[in-house]
Amino acid sequence: MKYISTRGSGSALSGREAVLRGISSDGGLFVPEKADFSDFLWKELMPLRTEEMAERIFEYFLDDFEDIPEIVRRAYAGKFDDPEITPVKKAGDFYVLELWHGPTAAFKDVALSALPVLMSEARKQLKKRDDILILTATSGDTGKAAMEGFRDVPGTGIIVFYPYGGVSPVQERQMTAAPGANVRSVAVRGNFDDTQTGVKKIFAEETEMLSETYHTNLSSANSINIGRLVPQIVYYFKAYSSLLKEGAVSLGEAVDFTVPTGNFGDILAGYYAKKMGLPIGKLVLAANENNVLKDFIRTGVYDRNRPFYRTNSPSMDILVSSNLERLLYDLLGQDSAAVAGLMKKLGEDGRYEIPEEVLSKLQESFAAFDTDESDTISTIRKVYRDDGYLIDTHTAVAWAGAEKYREEYGVSRPNIILSTASAYKFPDAVKEALEIPGEEKAFDAIRRIRDYTGTQVPENLRSLESMPVRFKDVIDISEMREYVENTVASGSLF
Repeated sequence: MKYISTRGSGSALSGREAVLRGISSDGGLFVPEKADFSDFLWKELMPLRTEEMAERIFEYFLDDFEDIPEIVRRAYAGKFDDPEITPVKKAGDFYVLELWHGPTAAFKDVALSALPVLMSEARKQLKKRDDILILTATSGDTGKAAMEGFRDVPGTGIIVFYPYGGVSPVQERQMTAAPGANVRSVAVRGNFDDTQTGVKKIFAEETEMLSETYHTNLSSANSINIGRLVPQIVYYFKAYSSLLKEGAVSLGEAVDFTVPTGNFGDILAGYYAKKMGLPIGKLVLAANENNVLKDFIRTGVYDRNRPFYRTNSPSMDILVSSNLERLLYDLLGQDSAAVAGLMKKLGEDGRYEIPEEVLSKLQESFAAFDTDESDTISTIRKVYRDDGYLIDTHTAVAWAGAEKYREEYGVSRPNIILSTASAYKFPDAVKEALEIPGEEKAFDAIRRIRDYTGTQVPENLRSLESMPVRFKDVIDISEMREYVENTVASGSLF
């Protein structure tokens, strides 16, 4: 399968080349050259284990890679605390797809366990000798998952930028205490959108210089990298298979998925799964108070000219959703000029609007709802009280969205909620929701929640408090470019 830019410049690339580059030189995202995935034999996946499903899906999208089974084995063996990798649990009226059983207790682990292996193999198979520098902007979970995935990978360094004060204390400690000689985390004064824009600007302005001067090629671990997106498709098929094995659905019966999302990558993977034949009724987008995506799906107007809120679901505090560009490319009939025009309007005016017929196509697959902070807290409380099930703030946003969707649309088919993080990654909000007395914060709150609920703290979070902080840099947005140049020039990552 070949990959092309959503904005139309450059020739088609192989999967290995697209994974290594991460983002196109014109600022666009790599998408499959073919638009129709209906030739994928999805029913053959249903009896398979998660790893075997991953092999089939990787072979479909990344068919130029050699020895996919070995890539999958290296990606997942021994890294997850559940043999199913992404188990499904029944809780109340919903099914919950638990995506947080990996090394950093967040859904990004599923893809970021695979991406470093894919990049390393692509580099080796294409006989590339230059070093690779991964630049990543994170709203919380991608950062540590990427640092863990790329830790000590030969010929590869990674710099993670995160919004100063815009992640949870647990997320921040995961990044600032991360081990590995080739990793760095840096706090940026600004929000996630500022940080993400800064990274994209470095890609646009520094790629050629870094390659020529330092023999270092830039790439990305964000979901703008097609190698991040493909592994996320797998767990949609895995979830459906789980319901099939339980007898909750019959083969071919539609289910809904509810996804908490800010950057649109996780739910876009579900859209690709649907295009591959998986019987998905609606993809329900759940937003917090930064509800630009909810408004877009309901009105067809994308407008980031609005207040930015720091919420108790910080990984969704985003107003510029990069992966939406891939969906627009598909809905607009692979019209790269139209996509480039919309992205230009977004850059200049902060808004764009899609035609009515395109909005109708969008709403065939998607529904959207938002939830404020107080409802997020009350949802955590209600789910634990009624169902004995502990959820984090992002999962609570999705749960509330799933309830609103069922009420508004009047549907009763199975709804699978994507649980994107362990409750222990956001202990202050969870402790408040459970009305546990005391003033404890962060790591003390983790212990109070554990004692109150009797649930197990993920192993990777238990020792986090005692790990020494390694990275303390806080910089302005305007300093990001210089920081990258100086780090590469020092040779400290390679």
